Amino acid sequence: MEFWNYGALVPAYFLGAIPFAYLAGRMKKVDGRTQGSGNIGTTNAFRLLGVKYGMLVFLGDVLKGVLATVICFIMLGPWGAVGGGLLAILGHMRNPFFAFKPTGKGVATGLGILIVLVPKIALCVLAAFALTVLFTRYVSLGSTAAALTAMAAAIYFAVPVPYELFIFTAAAFIIFRHRANYQRLRQGTEPKVKF
Repeated sequence: MEFWNYGALVPAYFLGAIPFAYLAGRMKKVDGRTQGSGNIGTTNAFRLLGVKYGMLVFLGDVLKGVLATVICFIMLGPWGAVGGGLLAILGHMRNPFFAFKPTGKGVATGLGILIVLVPKIALCVLAAFALTVLFTRYVSLGSTAAALTAMAAAIYFAVPVPYELFIFTAAAFIIFRHRANYQRLRQGTEPKVKF
């Protein structure tokens, strides 16, 4: 493996930093950084921009996780794919285009990475998220259920060590980023999804 192959980690980070929710908001003259939850992620895009734009943001956030992981896997193998995936999530959570302030929570991007690394766990995660949101109407609980399901599925399916490391690290990132949501859930002020 050539040393220059490690350069693939750089575009992985910047792919993760593409602010699809912010760009979609600009089209509708809505700034997600100052409205709703203040995050430029999929959930806030659905709340502020509606289903059509929310779905486009979701697909964009998933796709950037897919692309970052595929590029790094080709250039660096499984461990590189893990590194690229984590950097993509970090780019989404701490966006260099917005002074590294907290911007998103990385759930959709993490799903894109799982689709590449362990598709069967991606399906489990998607099901856990959808069912939890359907029954509780809390996206934050759905995201937490998805993260916990990913960890449990990684143990159950005995995935390769690099992918297990990714799943546990990414899940910890996502759960940590939902601290404010858990506080609002305890206070009864967490907004619910309206179907």
